[in-house]
Amino acid sequence: MALWDDKSYAGMIVTMLALGMAPGAAQAANGTSFFDDFTKIDGQRWFISDGWSNGAFQNCGWSKSEMTVKDGMLNIGFDKGSVAGKQYKCGEIRTKQEFLYGTYEARMTTPRASGLNAAFFTYTGPTMNRPHDEIDYETLTKDPSSVSTTTFVNGKSGDGTPGHGNGQLVPLPQPLDQGFLDMAFVWSPDRLDYYVNKKLVRSITTRTEVPTNPQNIFFSLWGSDTFGDWMGPFTDPGKPLVMQVDWFGYTAPGDRCKFPDSLTCTVDTP
Repeated sequence: MALWDDKSYAGMIVTMLALGMAPGAAQAANGTSFFDDFTKIDGQRWFISDGWSNGAFQNCGWSKSEMTVKDGMLNIGFDKGSVAGKQYKCGEIRTKQEFLYGTYEARMTTPRASGLNAAFFTYTGPTMNRPHDEIDYETLTKDPSSVSTTTFVNGKSGDGTPGHGNGQLVPLPQPLDQGFLDMAFVWSPDRLDYYVNKKLVRSITTRTEVPTNPQNIFFSLWGSDTFGDWMGPFTDPGKPLVMQVDWFGYTAPGDRCKFPDSLTCTVDTP
């Protein structure tokens, strides 16, 4: 899940405004299909978080130095270094545009280390002049043999009752630190389907648990000293860690097979 406080948004919003990115700006419905193989970081498409953290719970500050491309891979890092008063630096990238329904796909791998979260998710919230809606793939790297899937609608997961969120761990065909897997979700107005290597692994069909607001696409790797029960106790990994994304694709409803490895080439999606 995305975790924010007012101070974390302040740095992000000032930077966005300086770049002419108006939070909550109207976007065309859904968005236009695209594929990114990360031969470079497209500055027209992606915004790199730099110079702040998401709050006291996070033991690292976002740094553009932890976002690189090499050999057609997007490398999202975690390493020692002082940023925003934190003793570690970490990486986050997000789209400048918001997207709604469609198929979201990434081929990725993560490190193995207790106390870190390697995330592929979509998010919008109050600072973007919308309710908090979110769709998550989160790998708690203490055990990358499974991935956590979750949605938030208007700030609530599940029925909104404490302890009744809809987070669910999905076992993976191999641990994500041992090789790349294709992670995808298909988002439509009445359901959300999660896929791993083109195999359906979870469906959310309760309408009140399916987000309805356009969202930005995020990839991030971050750590925490305070979320031990959830993420595992943090210990200094003693070396730089890297989450890698080979490619990402968004396919708008009605489009098909915009890149060869797309789920939409073989699965009948909306």
